[in-house]
This record gives sequence, C-alpha cells and structure tokens, in this order.
Amino acid sequence: MFSFAITKKSKKSSARLGIIKTSHGQIETPAFIGVATQGVIKTLDSKELKNAGLQAVISNTFHLHLKPGEEIISKNGGLNKYADLKFPTMTDSGGYQVFSLGFGRDYGTGKILKNKENEKITQGHQPKNITITENGVWFKSPINGSKIFIGPRESIKIQEKIGADIIFSFDECPSPLADYKYNQKALERTHNWARICLKEKKSDQAIYGIVQGGKFKDLRIQSAQFIGSLPFDGFGIGGEFGNNKKIMEKMIGWATKELPEEKPRHLLGIGKLEDIPKIIKQGIDTFDCTIPTHYARHGYGFINKKTNIKNQNEKWRKYEKIDMNKTKYIDDSSPLDKSCDCYVCKTYTRSFLNHLIRAKEITGLKLLTFHNLYYFNKIVENIRNEIKKGNF
Repeated sequence: MFSFAITKKSKKSSARLGIIKTSHGQIETPAFIGVATQGVIKTLDSKELKNAGLQAVISNTFHLHLKPGEEIISKNGGLNKYADLKFPTMTDSGGYQVFSLGFGRDYGTGKILKNKENEKITQGHQPKNITITENGVWFKSPINGSKIFIGPRESIKIQEKIGADIIFSFDECPSPLADYKYNQKALERTHNWARICLKEKKSDQAIYGIVQGGKFKDLRIQSAQFIGSLPFDGFGIGGEFGNNKKIMEKMIGWATKELPEEKPRHLLGIGKLEDIPKIIKQGIDTFDCTIPTHYARHGYGFINKKTNIKNQNEKWRKYEKIDMNKTKYIDDSSPLDKSCDCYVCKTYTRSFLNHLIRAKEITGLKLLTFHNLYYFNKIVENIRNEIKKGNF
C-alpha cells in the first residue's frame, strides 16, 4: 500500500502540503525523516520517537546488510516488526556509501564542499578502498575487511528482505570534487542501475529513483527528466550540493522542476535548520539529516535565541546551539529552551543536563537527542502551518 496526494500548493513558492500513505501509517508532508542508520535512533525507543514528532525514519541498507544481516531481519518479520517501528520506514540503497567509503573518505569531504576546491576527480579515477564497476561496487567491510559486492540487483534484494515501506534505487553518489566527465559517466551508471532496480523489484514496497548530476545544471536536468520518466513511486535527490547554500537551492530547483508533480520528492542527507525553509520552498516533500542526533551525542542542544518571537515562520532563523559540556551551565537552573514545550525542557534544568553530559551519563545524550528531534520536527510543523495559512 502506497499513495501520495498533494493537499495544498503555496502561491509564494514551490512548497506544498501532502500526505504519503503506507501500510504502516501516513506521513504529513513536508516532513523531517529521522536517520535510524542501524534500525534505531541511538538512545530512543519507538514510542519516544513518535513523542518527539517523528513520522518516519530511514535506515541504512549497507550497514544493516553487515549486521545483523537482511536474513535475520526478514526472519523476524521485517524492519518495522524487528525494530518495533510503528510508523513508515525507508531504506537507502547503499549508494551513499559509494561516496562516504570512497572519495569522501579519501579526500575528507562531505556533500557540500567547504574546501579543497582546487582538487579534481577525473573520469577513470578510482577510490582507494572501493572499486566502482559498471555492474556495481566492491566494498571492503569495515568490520573484518572482507570484500562485499553491491550492485542494483543486490541492493534491491537486500532492501526487499529488510522490508521497509519505501526503498531506493542503487546509485553512485559522486564526490563534489568530481569533474564534469566523471559526473557524466557516473550518471550513465546510475541511470542504467535505475532501470535494473525497477526490473528486479518483486515486492509491493514503494521504490524511489534517485536524481544525480552533481553541480552541473544540464546533468541534473537530464537526470531528473530520465528518472522522472521511469515508473518510480517517488524520487530522491542525491549527490553533492555545491559549495554554498545559494547554489544548493538552485540545484534542488533544477531537479524538482523536471520531476512529475504528482509524485513525492525526498532530499537525501540535507537538513540543517537554516536549510529547511529553503529546501521546502523548492518543492521538497521529505528530507533526512543526522544533524539533531549527531549534535546531541556531542552534548549540544538546539534552542531559540529569543523567546518572544511571535511569528512562528521566523523561528528557524533565530536558533543557536549550546554546548552542555561547558562549566557555565553547572548552576543554571533554567530549562534548556524556555520556549520549548517538550518534556525535557519542562522537566530538567540546564544544570542537570550539564551534570549528565559532564559525568558521561547516557541519559544526558538521550534527553538531548529527544529535545533536538522535537525541536527540528516543531520547526517543520510550523512551516506546514504557515503553508496552510498561505504565508510561506
């Protein structure tokens, strides 16, 4: 069971409201999707995830293949039952690991380039630790160093056994350092793999095709037109996103303008607070990001800089991260965020959170993780309300 319906379109941007329906529930879009890499968001159970406002999670095909293995998950009833996830689930294809374990690791770069602009990856260049072929990718297991091959056929078979509601086609996520010819060749592979994924899928799971093309407008448009012409249930937009946020917005817009309007669009791996309104205005329906959970595990909480902001539409522009490791919070009896109504902010003081983090108590990471997820989801909920009112 899968469907998507647009319920309202903005007159001020490409933003829209919609409902994605799956056999495990529905997602009101636009929506932030939590990253549950190994089937769980660290320190939180499924009930806490729902209480934090999450409507769905995305797990990692490559890592679940390594452990516990798709066979174990399948024998235990699939991802939702195995992990007690009582809402829609997604699995990525493993394509991101082509970048993260390949050129991303070699050059120390992320999806948005911050330095090393002068270095270039050219056609025919191979990463040090993986081998990219026309049929798929040879990985080296980070657990024991053994060789692992994943191509479009293998990715689909793994994802079918994992059993998430929404799966993704296998792709090559190129480095932001890759030049035009490299991206062109990678795009040919991604498009070929997309056709194979559709042919191989035998389950009733929804499948999204992935748009690539790097920073190059003609390749992005070409990819969106090609992937959009195939009978996918929805679309992911992946790969790198330039070296600044203005370029990122344009790159997303190049793709969304070419994709079929009636199908959902998911932005893979982007979702800093300052990015959220920009990507939603470009017509993105769902997106995932590790930012709230990653920062929580390092002791950071996201809060509003000002507590008297009347316009909810402005709140994402007034946030800051505070480091609960710092000694200045030892005797701070105020809540983490005075304007937040999550149970963490209603119950605990900064002093107590500071004590937990400095004492390296797991509960401190749990409380910050819950708050950060709640905070991000509240921001997106506010944007949905602004779209409903015609203000966004």
